[in-house]
Amino acid sequence: MRKAERLNEIVHYLRRMHYAVTAEILSAHFEVSLRTLYRDIQDLKDSGVPIQGEAGVGYVIDKKYHLPPIMFDADEIEAIALGVNMVRNWTDEAFAKKAVSAYQKIQATLSAPLLQELSQITTFSQPSHYKIPWEVSFTEMRECIRQRQIVKFDYLDLTEKKSQRTIRPLALTSFSPVWLLTGWCELRNDFRNFRLDRISRFEKLNVRFKNEKDKNLSAYVKRLHEESDADANHCKNQSL
Repeated sequence: MRKAERLNEIVHYLRRMHYAVTAEILSAHFEVSLRTLYRDIQDLKDSGVPIQGEAGVGYVIDKKYHLPPIMFDADEIEAIALGVNMVRNWTDEAFAKKAVSAYQKIQATLSAPLLQELSQITTFSQPSHYKIPWEVSFTEMRECIRQRQIVKFDYLDLTEKKSQRTIRPLALTSFSPVWLLTGWCELRNDFRNFRLDRISRFEKLNVRFKNEKDKNLSAYVKRLHEESDADANHCKNQSL
């Protein structure tokens, strides 16, 4: 068990106890030395956890203390940091600012040991010249998806054929370096994916759409799973 995880578990353990727990019991339970256990208790105290007691007597925690609503271990923090960097490099400035703001709020809840882990992160995402630019507003698209607002735009497909589409926007998906807008297309009366870099004259309409079960994101995902299963069965039959 990593230190950050152990500190979290010590807090949970003490909150379950209705009596003082000696350092010997704690060290045996968490399979660490007494010296390590004393250091862990001090780290928790330093981070604001209301633990009372001392070596040779035992430790109790104020039962009014509640853990923050989000608790992370070091790997989770590293995954979040990597995700934030990817948002900064592969979306737009407005969404990147939101990602950084969220990360700063998370940092404010971290204990001193976790902040130390944070300074030792070794996974990164860097800007890439392979990123394909687009002229539409990524943030506006996300808002239309959230508000279930019908949109229209001009689209240039891979054969260079141009068309005007009116869709119910459902999701944005990254297939690096390409972003796709998934929606229910009124022209094709079916689900379609559109590359952001091939969309122009994007316009949100003052029309909201209902969450119809055969035209929503769940229906689209279900279809993808069915098609994937069908492909897998086909490949299996071909190999027999």
